[in-house]
Amino acid sequence: MELIRRNIHMDRVRAEAVTQFTLEDDVNIPENKPDVSTLNLEKGELVIDEIRPGTDCVTVKGRISYVILYHTTEDGSCLVVLDGKLPFEEKINLQGAMPTDTVDVEGEVEDLTVGTINSRKLNVQSLVTLTARVEELYDEEAPIAIHGEEKAEYRQMPIDLAQISICKNDIFRIKEEVALPSNYPNIFQILWSNISLGDVEFKAMEEKLTISGDVHLFVLYGGEGEDHPIRSFETTLPFSGVLECHGCREGMLPDIRYRLGQQELAVRPDFDGEERSIGLELVLDISIRIYEEEKLDIISDIYGVSSEISTVTHRANLRRLLARVTGKTKVTDRIHVTGGSVLQLLHSEGSVTLEQQSTVENGILLQGSLSVKVLYITGEDDAPYGCAQAQIPFHYTLEVPDIAPEDLGKVHAEVEQLQVTMLDGEEMDVKAVLCFSTVVFKNIPVELISQVTVSELDSSKMSNLPGMVMYIVKPGDNLWNIGKKYYVPVETLRELNSLDNDELMPGQKLLIVKGG
Repeated sequence: MELIRRNIHMDRVRAEAVTQFTLEDDVNIPENKPDVSTLNLEKGELVIDEIRPGTDCVTVKGRISYVILYHTTEDGSCLVVLDGKLPFEEKINLQGAMPTDTVDVEGEVEDLTVGTINSRKLNVQSLVTLTARVEELYDEEAPIAIHGEEKAEYRQMPIDLAQISICKNDIFRIKEEVALPSNYPNIFQILWSNISLGDVEFKAMEEKLTISGDVHLFVLYGGEGEDHPIRSFETTLPFSGVLECHGCREGMLPDIRYRLGQQELAVRPDFDGEERSIGLELVLDISIRIYEEEKLDIISDIYGVSSEISTVTHRANLRRLLARVTGKTKVTDRIHVTGGSVLQLLHSEGSVTLEQQSTVENGILLQGSLSVKVLYITGEDDAPYGCAQAQIPFHYTLEVPDIAPEDLGKVHAEVEQLQVTMLDGEEMDVKAVLCFSTVVFKNIPVELISQVTVSELDSSKMSNLPGMVMYIVKPGDNLWNIGKKYYVPVETLRELNSLDNDELMPGQKLLIVKGG
């Protein structure tokens, strides 16, 4: 007897570890830059340069590239930009990893703090979180039929499955040219910029993925002229495109993660040769997982009628799509400004951090914080610009009916809307909408038959079975178990007892004839 099998394509995380560490350095102001009077803004970007897998570990080498905007009281431009880097090399314990593995490492700059030691020296501290994981593709072999001359009974279990069809990483490039409005001065130097993405959407099509969304761009720059007047410019740029994706078909289930990778912002001359154009080049790092849903009938048990059949099983975890959900929540708070007053708001930006997610009844409880930075004009000559920052906590339950702890999906979070308004010279009102999305797969633990052994019937065992018996149904009995006990086909039991279906009632009488 031979099992006819079907490969079920699966993916899993074989090893995963999270580590958190701090970086710190005292930074001297270069000789060609003026003294620091007041710190305004700072930001840090994590760059991973090298990943070296080892046995039960991985070594990550990289840096935090930071940019600091500060105010000076010296003659010239009142705002000055300073950049630098904090290098690191971190060894992460990753149980189960091997030197031949491909290890994916994601990182976040959880916090970047800049302090003034004196007018020529700053202290820079950063809290970094790294997540390392080894993902792998594998197949489960599921029996769907049997082939052979032996007379046997088998039953099938219908399962809705979600198999992985496509698993790869890709990049998408965005190139844009932005011209300043006519009433803006030419650009002398870009002091600060912020780039973020919004409304990013992927769709599975025939042999491709379509992508669309918006790029939000903010630029603070010093203009041409004797006093280098400070101007801010903000715009939203829609983008769309296509990623080639062999094997993709419409109707498949995409589970796609993206992050903003390399960013380049450059001042370029326009057609008249004036510095009035901003060239924008972005790279989106995209992790593509595309699944296909299928209903499969898997053999769950076999017994022999004319021979003894024994099976060997192994434990497997299959899965089906439980839910693809999105949810939104509003976050509100007020920011109080100390040490000055607000004359005009220039720019606000926000980022959301998920600090914890846990399964609750019919949902995923999300806890985290919204980080808000606001750049504003003070109207004071000695410090004309200020920055207010706040961490606003939130908790929200993303509704996922029938979810269990082992079904937890990875939640993607982003700031969909952020609005900051002045209440008075010392207080701002913050209103934000946070958006969450996830694909959750239901874990299906099953015992898959991996081996079948056929042998002759035990003569002593068969002689002890009556040739004919009137069997009284007990609670929990079914035709399958009764047929398996007496080596009788289920269909024979139906015919002998004129049964229209497989339902049995306790106390019901069944006629069983051996060898029937």
